[in-house]
Amino acid sequence: MTARVRLPRPAPAAVLALALVAGCGAGGVAGGADGAGGDGDGPATSAGGAAAGGAATGAGHPGAPPAGVVVDYQLARGYPAPDGVGGVVRDVTDAPEPGLWSACYVNGFQTQPGDRDAWLADHPDLVLRDDAGEPVADEGWPDEMLLDTGTAEQRAALAEVLGEQVRACAERGFAAVELDNLDSWTRSGGRLGEDGAVDLAARLVAVAHDAGLAAGQKNTPQLGTRGRDEAGFDFAVAEECAQYDECAAYTGVYGDAVLDIEYTDEGFAAACADPGRPSSTIRRDRDLSTPDDPAYVFGAC
Repeated sequence: MTARVRLPRPAPAAVLALALVAGCGAGGVAGGADGAGGDGDGPATSAGGAAAGGAATGAGHPGAPPAGVVVDYQLARGYPAPDGVGGVVRDVTDAPEPGLWSACYVNGFQTQPGDRDAWLADHPDLVLRDDAGEPVADEGWPDEMLLDTGTAEQRAALAEVLGEQVRACAERGFAAVELDNLDSWTRSGGRLGEDGAVDLAARLVAVAHDAGLAAGQKNTPQLGTRGRDEAGFDFAVAEECAQYDECAAYTGVYGDAVLDIEYTDEGFAAACADPGRPSSTIRRDRDLSTPDDPAYVFGAC
């Protein structure tokens, strides 16, 4: 299973202003269950990805990462890009780097650390529940609750709330958005399924495209071409695809429009030795430290 790296945002209050206050204006949202116990609504119509039958090249949407550009992963806090870097990925609460391609991180399928109380108070039906009615947390990230993608009505409501964050990315001047935790259904204990995730993704991609943003698939190589052809994603962000021998699953769909982040020396060495690696392949420390931290690591090949 591909490792995932997410960090607490700089100021939880700022996140709530973007995600939850905006959601109140949208009328709130509700939750349910998908997969084996879902309602069978199925995925939405494609949001407009690359044409079926061939891998994307990064030119499918004007906001997609330019082919061959090295992109740094700066979720903890933005900082001046290292030499040779032509793009950055930063949090929705951060700002793009002037003169560089910049993508915006949105946690599209789980709650952010620090937001638990606000979600439970303002949008309790958005949160996936277990048989006892308790919120379902990500076992690897217990301070993140899974959002419920069970029915078409619930996914539409989720798209209204989360769409505010996507639009905030456009308003801040980003060129693209990456949607994290697309694979949260795999950690739901069978309560959610792939179809619900793809459907919500398609709705959020449509919001992104309407706002002028390209949209990136985060991890989830098991989707194959569904991420491109049904959800409409324009590029992919893959964590440790060399470490887990998954890079071809992304490049076979998105071509040059794949950003790989390796967190170990072993994975980075394997990536750099592979002539078919993603054109943007970098080494970062797992905590995504900033250059003033002794733990900071950055490299590119």
